[in-house]
Amino acid sequence: MQVYLILIATMLVDLDHLLATPVFDPNRCSINFHPLHSYDAIGCYFILLIPKKSRILAIGLLIHIIADSIDCYL
Repeated sequence: MQVYLILIATMLVDLDHLLATPVFDPNRCSINFHPLHSYDAIGCYFILLIPKKSRILAIGLLIHIIADSIDCYL
């Protein structure tokens, strides 16, 4: 149950979409546009894979980034 809640909480990374104008643009790729979707942030998510305590969080964040990156190619 705890892992499930952590993975669901990783969806909060989309709060950075509220900083964009307009908030939603169907033609915008969120990768490297929003602060928590930037290449630097993605690098930090990979680093979070190293410590065992943050691994589940990192997996959730990277799954989120992969899901968002699909929009960039379709």
